[in-house]
Amino acid sequence: MENRNIVFIAKSLDGYIAGPNGELEFLNSVPNPDQEDVGFLPLMDRIDALVMGRNTFTMVCNFGGEWPYSKPVFVLSNTLQEIPEEFQDKAIIVNGELTDLVADLNSEGFHKLYIDGGATVQSFLKEDLIDEMVISTIPILIGEGVPLFGSLPKYMMWNHVESKVLLGQITQDTYYRNRG
Repeated sequence: MENRNIVFIAKSLDGYIAGPNGELEFLNSVPNPDQEDVGFLPLMDRIDALVMGRNTFTMVCNFGGEWPYSKPVFVLSNTLQEIPEEFQDKAIIVNGELTDLVADLNSEGFHKLYIDGGATVQSFLKEDLIDEMVISTIPILIGEGVPLFGSLPKYMMWNHVESKVLLGQITQDTYYRNRG
């Protein structure tokens, strides 16, 4: 079974995944009256589990409504002591070195991981643990906020494998890591 760590994320035209205070309203700036899926459901079909940071987990918990994930969620945190009671059957806290964590999850049968959350994505990239990125660019400039990418220890080459236009305005690009 091939192991694959996948980022599936949306960003503004100027590269932010959230506003300066974590605002996400810009994600809904392109009308979607028919509630078309923009790739989330096919992604859920492909993956075995999610690894997300504490901030992203907290944000998802505060969304209200139905839990959005049908797969196990591992919350990467060194500070969160326990999962809130109403989500204890939905998520598990994990921590430690990312390479070891991924190896442990792979050995438990979780081979295709969806990596989510700004700091988490950046940490995985720094360790060169991302194999695929699906990045949806929303045509809005927000000026400041939480950047998708941070500093890296070295250049990383990617192969661009697909572009789609969603809802007539959002570009969704898929990249595979080129380790050659």
